[in-house]
Amino acid sequence: MGRKYHIKKGDTVYVISGESKGQQGRVLDLQIKKGKAIVEGVNMVSRHTKPSAKHTQGGIIKKEAPVTVSNLMLVDPSTGKPTRIGRRYDEKNNLVRYSKKTGEEIK
Repeated sequence: MGRKYHIKKGDTVYVISGESKGQQGRVLDLQIKKGKAIVEGVNMVSRHTKPSAKHTQGGIIKKEAPVTVSNLMLVDPSTGKPTRIGRRYDEKNNLVRYSKKTGEEIK
């Protein structure tokens, strides 16, 4: 079993350090073994590509590069602000994430 992270695919996250500090975006992909995540609109890089079936024109394409997971903070859906995450068991004995700021469960 891989590592457990405080973020999941589809979460909205806030970048706390690095070149993209202060930006928010949705997690598109998690690279668990590398400890990185690809976040929509964050850490954009330019790729020079040859014409192919996928990119018939070729040229310079802007795309997201992975960001280290430790540089990301989950945005609390209820307040819209970054928060730390805790884990606890709910009444059905399932492990759930909750916001350390508000104490609310995060779906």
